[in-house]
Amino acid sequence: MHIPGGFWALLDEAERDSLMDCGRGSVFRPGDTMCVEGEPGTHVFVVVSGWVKIVSVTADGREMVLGLRGYGDVVGELAGDGAGYRTATVQALTVVQAIIVPFPRFSAFLDAHPGAARAYRRMVTQRWGDAAAMLRSRSVHTGPQRIARLLLDLAERHGSANGDEIVVAVPLSQTELASLAGASRATVTRAFAGWRRRGLVDTGRRQVTITSVTAFRRVAGAA
Repeated sequence: MHIPGGFWALLDEAERDSLMDCGRGSVFRPGDTMCVEGEPGTHVFVVVSGWVKIVSVTADGREMVLGLRGYGDVVGELAGDGAGYRTATVQALTVVQAIIVPFPRFSAFLDAHPGAARAYRRMVTQRWGDAAAMLRSRSVHTGPQRIARLLLDLAERHGSANGDEIVVAVPLSQTELASLAGASRATVTRAFAGWRRRGLVDTGRRQVTITSVTAFRRVAGAA
């Protein structure tokens, strides 16, 4: 089960106040680079609002989208728990409000707040589970199914539901969506065209309305 609002949503008011005291608030504009792959990692970001993408650049210069993070997510935590260097680049897709917390203070915060430490472990466990599920999906699902499953994941985390209909914010371009789903841009274009013809989705600027989550789950090959 995904966690709507991520780590931030699992904290109580006192824990949130304490975490804000450990860091400083910052605002990033669309396109801003928040941290760069390979540089020393000194802090984590807690996304309070907005969307960021996690990217890596291949040897031939292609940008691969590895993840999408939104409200409540912790970003950049692996550098503190691993080798100390950023494993990917983080870029703001929209206006992003974030709390920037140095690693030592973040660790001390978790030590001092057992409830927050449990929430953090739950978030990390979910993230590794998501990564494993994505790898499995690439071997057993078609490109359109992977795209559909990605939309359902975004809907579960950040969608606005009205009965069996749900509106999903999709801050990625079709090229970025294709990269994240492990598909081609042409596959994304064909999939959305087919879904629109069948009345399964309506599309607008950076948002998708899934008209029937039940029917769309069948398209995605989901239970």
